[in-house]
Amino acid sequence: MNKTFLSAGIIAAVMLASCGTPEKKESAEVKEEMHEAEDHDSGEFNYTADQFADLKLIRYQVPGFDELDLGKKELLYYLYEAALSGRDLMYAQNYQHNLQIRKTLEEVVEKGGEGDDFLKLEEYLKRVWFSSGIHHHYSNQKFEPEFSREYFEGAINAIADENLPLKEGQSKADLIATLGEVIFNPEVAPLKVNLDQDADIVATSAVNFYGEDVTQAEVEAYYASLDKVEGNQPEYGLNTRLVKEDGKIVAQTMKVGGLYTEAIEKIVFWLEKALPLAENAEQKLTFERLIAYYKTGNVLDWDQYNLAWIKDSESRTDVVNGFIEVYNDPLGKKGSFESVVSFKDMEATKRIEAVSKEAQWFEDNSPLMEEHKKKNVTGIIGKVITVVVEAGDASPSTPIGINLPNNGWVREVGSKSVSLGNIVHAYEMSSKEGKSSLSEFAYFQEEIDRSKKYGGIADLLHTDLHEVIGHASGRINEGVGTTSETLKSYASALEEGRADLVALYFLHDQKLVDMGLIESLEVGKTAYDDYIKNGMMLQLKRLKVGDEVQEAHMRNRQMIAKWAVEAGAKDTVIERVVKEGKTYFVINDYEKLKEIFGMQLRELQRIKSEGDYEAGKALVENYAVKVDPELHAEVLKRYESLGIAAYGGFTNPKLVATMDGDKVSGVSVEYPENFKEQMMYYSKNYSFLPVK
Repeated sequence: MNKTFLSAGIIAAVMLASCGTPEKKESAEVKEEMHEAEDHDSGEFNYTADQFADLKLIRYQVPGFDELDLGKKELLYYLYEAALSGRDLMYAQNYQHNLQIRKTLEEVVEKGGEGDDFLKLEEYLKRVWFSSGIHHHYSNQKFEPEFSREYFEGAINAIADENLPLKEGQSKADLIATLGEVIFNPEVAPLKVNLDQDADIVATSAVNFYGEDVTQAEVEAYYASLDKVEGNQPEYGLNTRLVKEDGKIVAQTMKVGGLYTEAIEKIVFWLEKALPLAENAEQKLTFERLIAYYKTGNVLDWDQYNLAWIKDSESRTDVVNGFIEVYNDPLGKKGSFESVVSFKDMEATKRIEAVSKEAQWFEDNSPLMEEHKKKNVTGIIGKVITVVVEAGDASPSTPIGINLPNNGWVREVGSKSVSLGNIVHAYEMSSKEGKSSLSEFAYFQEEIDRSKKYGGIADLLHTDLHEVIGHASGRINEGVGTTSETLKSYASALEEGRADLVALYFLHDQKLVDMGLIESLEVGKTAYDDYIKNGMMLQLKRLKVGDEVQEAHMRNRQMIAKWAVEAGAKDTVIERVVKEGKTYFVINDYEKLKEIFGMQLRELQRIKSEGDYEAGKALVENYAVKVDPELHAEVLKRYESLGIAAYGGFTNPKLVATMDGDKVSGVSVEYPENFKEQMMYYSKNYSFLPVK
């Protein structure tokens, strides 16, 4: 799934988090809060739910839900329950001890306490909830506890054994010893995902897709020995965990009756409740095939589900549910569970539909080599959705755009590109409740004024073009394998960069004016200003001093920005200016920068089309990984005075069904005020995986 993400305020960086290995969604991290939003709401609604560590929790509304008929409301309610039923899966997939840690800390917090240690433990638990585990959702680094080990041990000792999530045969002392080492020893599982090419990226990644004694060489040999399925699709192994039995690598399949069956059975239960309420035959077939996949665990059933899903274009309601994005697998093959339940925003969809209808024009007029262009772009469905609930890999850190499916050969038939309208709006509105980084990092007043005027539409169109056109563009040469095979651990960063460059190239094009989507090319200038600032400086606020860039979206943005600065150095296309001790990146020639973006796009497509691993590796390692320590320190200092959280995420609305006997007579939406309250509620009502 191709994703696009935002940061804690408004969409200030542009990207979607639904981008899997080669094709994913952009996550909700993409842009910095650069613009000042306009209020579109009538009445008061508090968008900020909580802020702690480097995180801000935002509340979003579900406009239009009350106007839906009862059948659609009931259908969405069942899909909502199916989504939350899979919540534990993400914790289990991220790290083997996550569920036991979360449940243990919840018991401590439920019991209550006082003092600094208790407050720090509670904040640590909030971070675990946000990241579905003990590793940062973005940097992949393990959290450093700010409470003492002695306090931790004492707090657990004060809880009765029967209230603790003990494994079979495990004593309280064993629990304390095990979790104490995991939480407090920095050498234990330091990284969820390690992409250092000098390391065994399987053995040194804490993510739970592989047994502890499994190595990268063994995994690669295992995949090489398998019969190829459907052109060696990347989904082969999407829902498996590889472990050793009697010295041999075997796959544990996530399905009913298999790995994680307790949660998957609940998902299937609610999907089967939804089945009779399907809006039409296409949607019913989609649900049937998704249920079949969860029951068999067969990758061919997953393909059949995706083929049905992309053909369901008329339904107002929709759902993403499955093991989808592969960012959390260092080898880019294993899918993390996620779900997004939604319905179409009919009015806002007109904008994205206008883009999708012109997909062939964009392909024909792109700067790609002719042999790398698609001759017949078909099956692209674009829409703006109103999100009802998100779970797993999509929550609390959410995409703002999604492009699916990820499977290359299925995408030849068609794909869906969506923008999460109410999520984007909530980001914008929450940015009004704090400071903006615009005045701090923009060099000219003209740039500030332009960004305030055009920043919102620039962000929306970047997401649309990234998802609808970017991920659907270009073709891989015949005989070249999938990007997870050819580009390996660099695939995600390179693909996200490629889709971003498609958007950047066309954002400063007269075509958008002719289509009536923008009033002038000033929109493109705003997009370029924001992107270079974010790639060169703003996103550095998410890193600790001394860190390198690890996350795929951050890598792609820094790669494009640094590469562009270097490529335009001779003509001073982008100038680094220092004024009163502060650094700025000033664009002097937007037309030449567009040409540079076109050059970059052509090269990234060539790398993808030809499977040129060495060229892709060189780009990422040379431009995307290393951080200028002096500039980094400066950015952190300038942000400190703004008080802006580095990352944003969301609490979900709550659907409440009114029953008349055993029938649903109504469904209403409630908006929880508190992140902790919602997470404790989820843990009491949607914790289906036992600690094993």
